[in-house]
Amino acid sequence: MTGDSPTSDPPSRTERGISTSRYDHDRPELDALLAGLPTYRTEQLWQGLYSDLADPDDITTLPGALRSELAEQLPAALHLEHRSVSDDGETVKWLWRLTDGSLVETVLMHYEERSTVCVSSQAGCAMACGFCATGQMGFDRHLSTGEMVEQVVRAQREAGGRRVSNVVFMGMGEPLANYERTWAAVERIHGALGLSARHLTISTVGLIPGILRLAEERLPVNLAVSLHAANDRLRDELVPVNRRWPLTALAEACSHHATTTGRRLSFEWALMHDVNDTLRDAAELADYAGSLSAHVNLIPLNPTPGWPTRGSSPLRVREFAGELGNRGVNATIRRTRGVDIDAACGQLRAGRAPVDLRTPQREAPPRLPD
Repeated sequence: MTGDSPTSDPPSRTERGISTSRYDHDRPELDALLAGLPTYRTEQLWQGLYSDLADPDDITTLPGALRSELAEQLPAALHLEHRSVSDDGETVKWLWRLTDGSLVETVLMHYEERSTVCVSSQAGCAMACGFCATGQMGFDRHLSTGEMVEQVVRAQREAGGRRVSNVVFMGMGEPLANYERTWAAVERIHGALGLSARHLTISTVGLIPGILRLAEERLPVNLAVSLHAANDRLRDELVPVNRRWPLTALAEACSHHATTTGRRLSFEWALMHDVNDTLRDAAELADYAGSLSAHVNLIPLNPTPGWPTRGSSPLRVREFAGELGNRGVNATIRRTRGVDIDAACGQLRAGRAPVDLRTPQREAPPRLPD
């Protein structure tokens, strides 16, 4: 496969030597793999992987001997460690072991006639948001394009008759810190699995170079920013990357993305009791979001072992949303899904024991690319 350019995300220590999997290969690479065979074999393999969602040895349009050979040459990236289903049956979480032993999680959320899959882009996360279980883990490595795409394929198999209509890069990790591979996964999910750009969402804590780059891509995907505070003092504490790229710079980048792509910006706001859920916080958020015509998604902080603050009460959530509405900002109170299986927002930690954090993170922010 073609290597990344010198300016792209460098591999972490544990990425070096990671073998490629079946969904890491694009069509020209599969052509090369099948060199000497009729050209239609590549089409049969591609259709088997992406339309039929089949393993190579189950693609019956291919000869048996070739299927066996491809099963060895194109191994799966994800190996199931554990599968959890919420009590209501509407949320499924998988814990996967990757070929190097790294652990990641994927979440599938069912709705009436469709499903949404929440994809991880990294094993662990370097952003160090203390209220997030993944942030407490620290960073292991970037996921490959194939490791991300395969999460969607495996989720679609589980979804059955309820098609996966939305893919959100809101699982473990910071997608824009793994830009090259994440964007390649977006293009593959769009082109090979058939999801339109408006059904693809990339979340970020606010990596401005990535936001600006995203605005120039040919596919106008949705952008969701994990905001959680609308003043720099509090956001520096909750989201350490804000010390590198504060709110004013973030607003400029978000405005550029919205203007260039025509997509409405979304802000994610985890409501924490007496931390960011007061009417004053709502007023600050209304000013910030209103200036960008952004939509706000509200959700009470989900239980996170190692973080001392609890989520806001239902009454406080409604009051907060009401204040935003009174100030002209559209806000949605998101339904919490999968809390009973640690599959909700901020709870993904790949089965690892939590870190005990008595106070918000105050160390220097992680080193990030310019």
